[in-house]
Amino acid sequence: MRWKLRRVGSVNLRQGGVALLEILVGLAILGVIGVAFITGMTTTFNAIDVSKERVAAESLAKSQVEYIKVQDYILVEDYNPAYPATSYELITVSPDLASAGYSVNISVPEVVINEMEGGFELQSINVTVRRNNERKLQISIYRVSG
Repeated sequence: MRWKLRRVGSVNLRQGGVALLEILVGLAILGVIGVAFITGMTTTFNAIDVSKERVAAESLAKSQVEYIKVQDYILVEDYNPAYPATSYELITVSPDLASAGYSVNISVPEVVINEMEGGFELQSINVTVRRNNERKLQISIYRVSG
């Protein structure tokens, strides 16, 4: 007795296991693509957060630098951060950035060139932006008397 295999539709019955193998390979490829896509999206969202943080820190630092430029020059020997009249004023950090943990600090100015050497005083000032007490950006500027 001979067994004959019939055709069902356009698929030969001898190829029954091939369809399952094709589905498994397709699912594996789809899984790899899905993992790559999710990893890419996670990286993108992290990069966006870092970029927003950098923009906020840079904006605060530049605002503070510009605010220092319009204030009267204070000699390093007269500088005392405990008294507002003898120190550079800080900018007011907007409420949304303050609630996110941002703050701005100004270092005590340091003499680069004193008046005895050049007839003028050149001072170095560091503006530091922190978020949750972690330093995010520091800018050094120089001011000259006169």
